[in-house]
Amino acid sequence: MAVYINDTCINCGACIDECPVEAIVDEDDNPTGEEIYYVYPDKCVECVDHHDEPACATACPTEGCITWDMPFTAEHKDFFAGANYEDGKNYVMEDADAEMPFHDNISLEDRKNRANVID
Repeated sequence: MAVYINDTCINCGACIDECPVEAIVDEDDNPTGEEIYYVYPDKCVECVDHHDEPACATACPTEGCITWDMPFTAEHKDFFAGANYEDGKNYVMEDADAEMPFHDNISLEDRKNRANVID
């Protein structure tokens, strides 16, 4: 997945407009039923080969709303198969076999702790 939108989301749409791969859906299409935007982990590319950092976080007006999440790779698939999403819900994905690019300079510790993408 790479990035995660938390419950401080104000549903403004800035992130959706900036996502180069259409990985983000609004609250009406959030497959978990939450009233916040959702990033499909099997579509998010962390803007690798598009921008220097995730464009959604750069565009977001809410500080700390978009944070790092675990990379969507074979090594971390168990994370996405469990109830690690908002309020213990499961992640929803369309292609569980996908292998998504990620910024390897972000530590796994920062990803586990959902550190802010933009400091």
